[in-house]
Amino acid sequence: MTHEYTAVIKRDGDWWIGWIEEIPGVNCQETSREELEQSLREALKEALDMNRQDALQAAGAGYEETRIVLAA
Repeated sequence: MTHEYTAVIKRDGDWWIGWIEEIPGVNCQETSREELEQSLREALKEALDMNRQDALQAAGAGYEETRIVLAA
């Protein structure tokens, strides 16, 4: 399954800074746009993995998983 997220990116002096619009707290800065995009991918993956672990731990035993789809 492919998921898409929106990166908000801008140059600020010598730095490239960016945020993932849909996930608060996922932001990075790098000296090149390419490095920034890679750092954002890595930070997003880590944040999603941590959020998933937190949700499963909070649910405890006896939970079920279901997909929620938003229409564009």
